[in-house]
Amino acid sequence: MGACDFLSAIFLFFMKHPLISCLFISVVAAFVAVVGCNTSTKKKDHATTVARFFLEASEGDAFASVTLPVSGVKIAINNKPVITEYDFTGVQLAESDLGKFLVFSLTGDAARDVYRVTGTNQGKRLVLFINDKPVGARIIDKVFNTGAISVFAAIPEELLPELTKNLNATSADIQEQLEKAKK
Repeated sequence: MGACDFLSAIFLFFMKHPLISCLFISVVAAFVAVVGCNTSTKKKDHATTVARFFLEASEGDAFASVTLPVSGVKIAINNKPVITEYDFTGVQLAESDLGKFLVFSLTGDAARDVYRVTGTNQGKRLVLFINDKPVGARIIDKVFNTGAISVFAAIPEELLPELTKNLNATSADIQEQLEKAKK
């Protein structure tokens, strides 16, 4: 029995049994869908954690007023973040005499934007939001020209290592997606 005879026999079988034919096609389609979907899905071992920085608004330009959690200080902010989750490549946990703080490493484009923003907005504050909640602020006391932003977060110090891990994992996911989109 040759290959052509075998294919003819299968074709004739499915023609004589349309119900089995439909069932077979459904099973094959389901298999392809499941295999196709699972190849692009990775199970995350981290909580998606989004960080954004908003610039303190000038008088009359305020979009919203936020209250910092520990100090209770109210800050009027602009409606658009100056740094988003797409603008940083990693976060490090650092320590000084005042305690632990976060250092956000910026992409090249974001570093240039921050350089310009901090050059023209000295005396204002950058407010750090984590998952849409204000958690800290950094006064713009000089031009930020290092490609990084350091900020103390009003988060218990024992939670900062996990937060840093989640921020880095989310950043890596986002940067990977951006690279795939470029291709």
